[in-house]
Amino acid sequence: MNAKKPSTPSTWTDPDDAPALTQDFFARADLFQGETLKRRGRPKAASTKEPVKIRLDADVLAALRDTGDGWQTRINDTLRASLQLAGRLRA
Repeated sequence: MNAKKPSTPSTWTDPDDAPALTQDFFARADLFQGETLKRRGRPKAASTKEPVKIRLDADVLAALRDTGDGWQTRINDTLRASLQLAGRLRA
């Protein structure tokens, strides 16, 4: 015996019911240059950084974080300068 399949609900939406095109909509929309999707955000750097896990003393970490945004970059810069002074890294 063949059971009749239930009909599927319509997925058509009346275009007149579409939401208004606001500035927020366009701010979040994909941007194309011709047929190519233009990427947003920070471009990829020539040399990428590698995530690591490091254990620091609480007071050292607090002092670094107290310097504000970019404290991780400043740690990297400080380590680089220290290695250059020690002659372990070329400028």
